[in-house]
This record gives sequence, C-alpha cells and structure tokens, in this order.
Amino acid sequence: MKKSNPFKLNLLTFNLCLALTGFASSAHAEDATEEVDEYTFLDSIKDGKNLTSFRLRYEHVGQDGLAVAPVANDELKDAEGLTVRSLVGWQTAPFHNFSFAGQLIGVTKLMDNFNDRKGNVTEVDKAGYAPIVDPSHFDINQLYVDWTGIKNTRFRLGRQQVNLDNVRFIGDIGFRQVMQVFDGASVLNKSLPDTEVYLAHFEQATQITTKQRDGDLEVANVKYFISPTETIVGYGYLSNMDDLGFGNAWFGAGSLNNNGRPNLTADQSNKTLGLRLDGVHPFNPNLRALYTAEYAKQTDYADGDKRIDAHYYKLGGGVGIDNFSIRVDQELLSSNDSQYAFQTPFGTNHLFQGWVDKFLVTPRQGIKDTFVTATYKYADILFFADYHVLKSDEDFNTVGSGATTNGNKYGTEWNVAATYNWTKNIMTKFEYGKYSENDHYAAGANTPNNVAGNRNRIRDTEKLWLTAMYTF
Repeated sequence: MKKSNPFKLNLLTFNLCLALTGFASSAHAEDATEEVDEYTFLDSIKDGKNLTSFRLRYEHVGQDGLAVAPVANDELKDAEGLTVRSLVGWQTAPFHNFSFAGQLIGVTKLMDNFNDRKGNVTEVDKAGYAPIVDPSHFDINQLYVDWTGIKNTRFRLGRQQVNLDNVRFIGDIGFRQVMQVFDGASVLNKSLPDTEVYLAHFEQATQITTKQRDGDLEVANVKYFISPTETIVGYGYLSNMDDLGFGNAWFGAGSLNNNGRPNLTADQSNKTLGLRLDGVHPFNPNLRALYTAEYAKQTDYADGDKRIDAHYYKLGGGVGIDNFSIRVDQELLSSNDSQYAFQTPFGTNHLFQGWVDKFLVTPRQGIKDTFVTATYKYADILFFADYHVLKSDEDFNTVGSGATTNGNKYGTEWNVAATYNWTKNIMTKFEYGKYSENDHYAAGANTPNNVAGNRNRIRDTEKLWLTAMYTF
C-alpha cells in the first residue's frame, strides 16, 4: 500500500490555507473600492472563536505486578504525574464563506515519575514505573480551513479533531493531555430534514503517544433525528492503515495462529459497518427513559489480516428522574475463536470498560462488559459512579492451568467522579477508578506461575486524577 508522506500532506495543507487566505484578501481588495464599510478580513478575525484552554492534572497509578525491561524482575513502582496542557488557538468568523483555524498544543511535565510511552515505546529510564500516557509534546494540534459556500454544508481541510456519536469508534481521546487528531478532508451536510451526513477522508492520525500513523481512513456517518434527543445512526469506517501499533496486541505474540509469520507485522487494515439507536425519551419534565441499541460488524479490508472478523453490540437502558439517572448496559466485543477480537483503534477507549484502561486493546478472547451507571447533579456539582463486571467472550487460559482454557472472568471495576464548575470558564474534577482481577489471565497455554506468567496477568490497578481547567 502506498503510504502518505506526512511532511508533504502538512505542507499541502499549509500552502492551501495560505492560498485561500490570499484569495479571500484579494476578493476583499476588489470589493473594498465599491463599498467602504464592507465586512473585512480583520473583522472576521475579531469576531472569531477562541480555541484556547489550559488544563492542569495530577495522576496517581498504583498497579500490582512487575516492571518491563530493563528492570523486568522488579516490582512495578507507583506512578505520579503532574502535567499541564496548553491549547492556544483561534478560528476566524466566515469571510467570503471561508474561515481559518489554527491551534498549538504544549504538554509540559511538572512531576515526572511515570513511563509516558512517547512514540509508543517504553522510556528506558522510567521502565520501573507504571505508565501514564501523557508525554511532553509541542506541535500544531489543529490547522484547517472551512468553506461554507453551499447552504447547510461545511467543508473542512487540514488537521482536525473529530468526535462522532458517543466516540466509541471515532474520537479525539480528549481525556489524555495529547489528543488524537486527523489530517485530511471532511464534509458535514444538513440539507435533508432532521439529518446530518458526515463524510471524511484522512491520510494521517496522530495518536496520544504522539506517534503518527499513515494510510487512508474513510469515514461515513449518517444521523437521523427521531426527536431532538433521539437518533438513529448508520456508519462505516474503512481503515487502510496496515500498522496502527497493535500487531502483537491484536493477534498474539510471536507467530501465534499465523502459520509461522510474525504477528508484529500483520496488516491491521479493517472495516467496521454498524447501526446505532440511542436516545433520551422524555415523558414529562421530571421523568425520562434512556436507551441504546447498537450492532456493528468488523472484517478485514484492503490487505488486512484475514483473522479480522468479529462483531459488536451494545444494549441498555434506564430511567432519569429530575437530576438523577441510572441505567444498566451490556457491551460485547466478540472474539473470532480466540484469534482476534473486535477492536476500536480510533475511538476514545478510555471511556469504556472502565477508566483504569486495562482494556484499551481488546484481548483476543473478547470482552463482555455488563455495567451499571448512575449520575446525580446537585447545584453546580455533577456526581458519577459506575460498576463493571468484565468477562470474556471465549474462555481463556489461566496462569498455571496447563493446556485447558478454564477462565472467563477478567475482573471487576468501579469508578467515581465529581465535577464542579466554578464559573463558565473554570472547571475542577476528581476521579477515581479501581480494577480488581479475578481469573488470572494468561496469553497462552501452559503458562507457569512464575515471572513471565505473572506479567501476562491483568493486574489489580487503581488510579486517581485531580484536574483543573480554564477555558477561554
């Protein structure tokens, strides 16, 4: 597969933005002689939108188990990180149907007792610490031009954030300090009644590790509003990116189930097609029903590995009464005979299967997550709590179990949070999550209860976050 050159793509975007700026300026110069009081490009800058925020976060991670090489036999140290993320940017108001946006990102470490996984590799001098994926990073976060010359339509070209639906499949992973952004072109159309059509072609994705992945990602998302709070969505996501950094994580270490070929180099190109029904149905101002029903199928695409074949569903519902809501859901990411499980490589996975992030990549045996969620709002404070029972779709090997697959319960997790908005610009948040292991997961059969076996397990972990954010 022919790969995109990120330098050429970014240069093309930059030059196009300059060209469009020049076009807009020249158009204004021609019109200015006819009408002195015409809305100017400087006016569009003054009337624009601020894209600036500052976020300070403390994170603590306590995780059982052993560190990674070169200190592989040592107990893993608790991680502590204090980081600040600065987003500085501006988007102009439309000028001759064009608007321009630029945003810089800077992530700085103030306390650095953690393995930041920058570039998707272990920090050698921090290998003894648990990971916190918030590496130092200074770059262009967003740079795009919008054109709205067709009614109810917005074309966007450049580097951009994208959040679709509940961000299960496409999201900016905004929780982490380094966000996921995409380079390419997108169009949003609202011409049809109660309908939004989003189409995109991206050629590069910048992951939260700062690693940039090249290839082609085609996005189609069509949303119909049954009511202002209820939607049905059809979607298709076609990824022709053969290396997303998940080779061994998706297919297993070495050449497992791959006829002697290394799984590390297995082509990860895939397509996902799905349908989602989701909404809040009010019965009166104080009582509402909550519901979700979703199904998706994932298979290989382009030259993708033929083991990529799995499905997904989410079913759930609940009730909201005044400022309180509670619901029960089940989400399945199925397994293909323990060779491959349904994956969401472009989604905001932190929000799913618990916040402790033990399952950002689905184990080959799949995940069946049954969970209850409750929220309550009191004045300007929002309280949140959930509890997850995490099982596999197919039984897995356990440490010391020999060749028999005899485990199916990964563990349980609970999370709590409280968010307080001091003003419309200042937000603070407390979050805590704890994962507890049940069956001792092993990647393969005949795994003894020794150093290597212990490392395969999905270990007890707890995390604490304290966040303060100022948004302009």
